[in-house]
Amino acid sequence: MRSISVTVVSAPNCQICAKFDDFWQSIKNNWPNVVYEKVEVITPKGQELAQKYTILASPAIIMNGELWSVGGYDEKKFIEKLKELS
Repeated sequence: MRSISVTVVSAPNCQICAKFDDFWQSIKNNWPNVVYEKVEVITPKGQELAQKYTILASPAIIMNGELWSVGGYDEKKFIEKLKELS
């Protein structure tokens, strides 16, 4: 299994961000090869990522350096992508 990096750029009080975080917490034990990082868009690193990937909505999910989704997510497609990258 290859290592996968998942970076989530979230915003304060973002309900979809909170839902994704809950979803990740529920599946993370199945994905020991995933290095997960949550970055608030209001931090310097969050601002840097927002600029680099032209992120205009949250959550933005970056997988292995590639912007995978912005403003929402599909749980099934997220798991499919993890399987594909593994």
